[in-house]
Amino acid sequence: MIEKRNFYINGEWVAPSVANDFDVINPSTEEPCAVISLGSKADTDAAVAAARAALPGWMATPVEERIALVEKLIEVYQSRSEDLAEAISLEMGAPIDMARTQQAGAGSWHLNNFIRAAKAFQFERPLGDHAPNDRIIYEAVGVAALITPWNWPMNQVTLKVGAAAIAGCSMVLKPSEQSPLNAMIFAELMDEAGFPAGVFNLVNGDGAGVGSQLSAHPDVDMVSFTGSTRAGTAISKNAAETLKKVHLELGGKGANVVFADADEKAVKRGVLHMMNNTGQSCNAPSRMLVQRPIYDQAVETAAEVANTVSVGSAQEEGRHIGPVVNEVQWTKIQDLIQAGIDEGARLVAGGTGRPEGLNKGYYVRPTVFADANNQMTIAREEIFGPVLAMIPFDTEEEAVEIANDTPYGLTNYVQTQDGTRANRMARHLRSGMVEMNGQPRSAGSPFGGMKQSGNGREGGVWGLEDFLEVKAVSGWAAE
Repeated sequence: MIEKRNFYINGEWVAPSVANDFDVINPSTEEPCAVISLGSKADTDAAVAAARAALPGWMATPVEERIALVEKLIEVYQSRSEDLAEAISLEMGAPIDMARTQQAGAGSWHLNNFIRAAKAFQFERPLGDHAPNDRIIYEAVGVAALITPWNWPMNQVTLKVGAAAIAGCSMVLKPSEQSPLNAMIFAELMDEAGFPAGVFNLVNGDGAGVGSQLSAHPDVDMVSFTGSTRAGTAISKNAAETLKKVHLELGGKGANVVFADADEKAVKRGVLHMMNNTGQSCNAPSRMLVQRPIYDQAVETAAEVANTVSVGSAQEEGRHIGPVVNEVQWTKIQDLIQAGIDEGARLVAGGTGRPEGLNKGYYVRPTVFADANNQMTIAREEIFGPVLAMIPFDTEEEAVEIANDTPYGLTNYVQTQDGTRANRMARHLRSGMVEMNGQPRSAGSPFGGMKQSGNGREGGVWGLEDFLEVKAVSGWAAE
């Protein structure tokens, strides 16, 4: 049993003010794998006070020195990448090979992209040739509360910490209590990299406790949150009392629009993308819209692919998917699969219950529904598990209407070999991101959505800007 009962505040590991233990569960076994402490208001206040005290000095530190510290962080991050992968695999169920490559690998990827963006970013710039005595200054928002999820923990921690550190913000990180171990290793990395005391602080807690305290705290200037739309709404309400800046990266219900002229691997690619990370991704292509001439064949292919996806323990090496994170999620997914059956969608792969041979652990059968429509629960709600809903369409206009008929707007996908149509679809789809023909977004591309998928962008120059205020200065003296 791993014990992680201390918090990282003002450059030191300190004991919580009140004993409030929480068992972290290994979802592969349903057994406790670690015990942590959940913070109290006194712990939250101490972390915010440390960040507030460190802010003036950190803001005044030349940006070149802040960048150099993030570069040092990348070095120590890479030296501990195996520790991070093992923690993520243990606590949230990512298969160890996937945890090494995708989960832990995402952290160094984002930090390197921030370095590239920051070195090209003008933190002070002239307004324009028409105004020689006006300057635009980008400066830190201030104390930033960073609230991160369990499903892609290092991905989200580094997207927030990297940008905030370079921008000159001081921070309090509250990782998910479901996957806190990797974040505590990350705190060790921040310490080893040499960030000044108080610039980075970590307090474990749940959303109702530390999360709510941070979002309402008068000395917090900004909240950057990744998680459910429901929690994002609550954070926005809490933050409104102090008019703090709020950045939200929330849920999604992405449409993957497969036209009749899509490449031969498009359906297989879409199913495997949906199943990646056991479907626990906000940008998962969970609705596959297929043009009617190829619909029957696409359903057959999707079922075949889903039936080849193996499920097993996160601690075993190999190419398989692991369990979902906890019993609450498992039960929710089972209920939604049953809702799909009850509402008349045609089950072509998977279904309720655990996969054959797995009697313990939060394992879900890779599931595909055909003949769904966009009014069904499985097409409306974010399932957050390995469940795909397939919907037929006839025309491009109908595909756009179905794809956009959702409260979410994070990522949509388009599969067609007609370049003009692909570009037209990209303009018409209401989402923060559109990925076409299996082409992933490039380094530094902004991640984020619209509608109930949130606001703001993470990654690259847009991620930096989210942690910066814009100051207009007139009468700038020549130096």
